[in-house]
Amino acid sequence: MQTRPHNVITLKRALETAETGRFAIGSFSPRYTPMIAAVLEAGQRAASPLIVQISQKELARYGITPAEFGETFYAEANARNITVPVVLHLDHTKEMGTIIEAIDAGFTSVMIDASEKPFAENAAISKEAADYAHARGVSVEAELGMIGTTDFVETDKDEELYTDPREAAEFVRLTGVDALAVSCGTAHGVYNVRQPKIDYDRLSAIRALTPVHLVLHGGSGVPAEMMRQAFRLPGGGVSKVNIATDLELSLLAALGREERMTNAECKALSPDRLALGREAVTRTVLEKIEGFVCSANEAGRFVL
Repeated sequence: MQTRPHNVITLKRALETAETGRFAIGSFSPRYTPMIAAVLEAGQRAASPLIVQISQKELARYGITPAEFGETFYAEANARNITVPVVLHLDHTKEMGTIIEAIDAGFTSVMIDASEKPFAENAAISKEAADYAHARGVSVEAELGMIGTTDFVETDKDEELYTDPREAAEFVRLTGVDALAVSCGTAHGVYNVRQPKIDYDRLSAIRALTPVHLVLHGGSGVPAEMMRQAFRLPGGGVSKVNIATDLELSLLAALGREERMTNAECKALSPDRLALGREAVTRTVLEKIEGFVCSANEAGRFVL
């Protein structure tokens, strides 16, 4: 278990402040451990709260363990004297074993994703994860409805099923989760044919019936004004926005590559190439912080 610095906080604590301030917090997936530093550096430069995340499927695809990701996160945060509020989050995860590993590695938030299961089974699995995590001081995100995908990196299905507001209220009551990922028009990956849309009426209805913080997955490629409207809805809207694909695309473009690497391949890059890639990722994260989730200079709202 990592010793947690005072600025590494839970998702619940981070999103309470974001919702009050009417901004969202970007949940950035570096996908490669050498790029964790690039995300942290962007948050520090922008004086912005941050969420650094990786999903179970990304761990498998890129060849990383929760322990390696957590160890690198804490080492980089300490080495770079990161002082802004940061959440270390495990994104889409199907297995309790991976959640346990992540919590043991110092993650302060985990996401259980049983959204492909029938409602009752999803609720039971999500409650089990919430009970386990809460007993260890860790926040829990779950998903209701199914969020589509275009690249199958984070999820296995491209099916989309919009979240029902009444079901959302019951789901939160049964599970006790801290945050809820809702399906209302966005998708994981790059928008090539279909275009993103956000059903604001549905979001507002969910928020009116649900006390927990709302999460939008599939932030990459969504127009900034569309996203800003989602977190400025009356009564509180979306507080967490997941961004993964845009970071990897900027890294690969800087390196002149089209094909993804494994984490080992990324770690084996020369120092000059790594620096080039990191700066590209940092620029992308800064752009998202400043113009997309509007969290620049919001770190001062947090009492750490």
